[in-house]
Amino acid sequence: MKIHNEKILLHIQKAKKGNQISFNFLLDTFWGDVYSYQLSKIKNDNDAEDITIRTFSKAFDKIDTFKDEYQFKTWLIAISKNVYIDFLRKKNRSILLDTSKEQEEAASRIIDNSPSPEDTIIKEQNLAKLLRDIKKLKPKYQEVINLRFFQELSYKEISENIGEPMNNVKIKLLRAKKLLAEIIKKS
Repeated sequence: MKIHNEKILLHIQKAKKGNQISFNFLLDTFWGDVYSYQLSKIKNDNDAEDITIRTFSKAFDKIDTFKDEYQFKTWLIAISKNVYIDFLRKKNRSILLDTSKEQEEAASRIIDNSPSPEDTIIKEQNLAKLLRDIKKLKPKYQEVINLRFFQELSYKEISENIGEPMNNVKIKLLRAKKLLAEIIKKS
């Protein structure tokens, strides 16, 4: 357990410096915990996923504020609780959240130049088979994959296209690539 905690702390330190692989590791490691927590509260798969995406978006935006003496999972769940409360408020008011200039700048500092294992698997696939596999994803994930890899839009362009903050776009893409890689491995 101590080795696992040390590995997590190492990835947190790297993520604070903008390391994309460490962001991916933290997302993969803690996605299930945050998603399960939200699903138990909201009982709706799509809303739970959206809140989980927003949770990681906020967490990565504020990762510099994380203190090593706390558990990362506990910190994420606290953020998730706040995102859930915001979600309920916004649902009642039907007001969309706009990304602040500060959040946009922070999101643009996340570098995405290291191909992940998922990227490698995706590139090795036959295009026709890949398109069939992409169709197995939820529509929101199909959309970001299409915009990023087939229309070759930037994060900013995707953000404007779908009307969501850039951090949300990055998290959705990370999640979509992971899910797509799992589908490809199974077939």
